[in-house]
Amino acid sequence: MQGNLSAWLVKHALIHRSLGFDYQGIETLQIKPGDWHSIAVILYVYGYNYLRSQCAYDVAPGGLLASVYHLTRIEYGVDQPEEVCIKVFSPRKDPRIPSVFWVWKSVDFQERESYDMLGISYDNHPRLKRILMPESWIGWPLRKDYIAPNFYEIQDAH
Repeated sequence: MQGNLSAWLVKHALIHRSLGFDYQGIETLQIKPGDWHSIAVILYVYGYNYLRSQCAYDVAPGGLLASVYHLTRIEYGVDQPEEVCIKVFSPRKDPRIPSVFWVWKSVDFQERESYDMLGISYDNHPRLKRILMPESWIGWPLRKDYIAPNFYEIQDAH
C-alpha cells in the first residue's frame, strides 16, 4: 500500500521503497544511503520542517544496521500534522550514512549517540565523536554481536 508521500516521490522520480504503515498509520519509507541527503533536503523543502527523533538499531547479528528518522510537517492551523518515518539501512562492515545535521540541526546528539552505540558513521557531521562512552572505549555496545569486555569497574566507596 502506497501513502501520499510515496506517491509524491514516485511522481517526481525519487527512488525509495515503501515499507507500508506502522500501527499509528504513519507511512514508513526506505531510502538508500547514497540518496538520503538529497531526499532529506527535498523533504525539508516539501514541508517536513521538524525532525522529531532519530535512532538506530541492529537489524540482526551480522546483518544490516538501520538509522531511523521520524519527520513531522508542522503547519500553522493544522491540528493533525503529517508524519513520516524514514529508514536508511547500511552494511555493518562499513556503515556510512550522510548526516542530515545541515538540514535539521536537532539531529546533532542523536546521530552522535547512534555512532557511539552502533558505529554508524554519519558523513559530514561536524562533531561526530563518542557522546556516552569514553573516547577510549573499544567496540559498539548496542550491536547484537558485541562482546562485553571482561572487567569490572571499581566503584568509589565514598
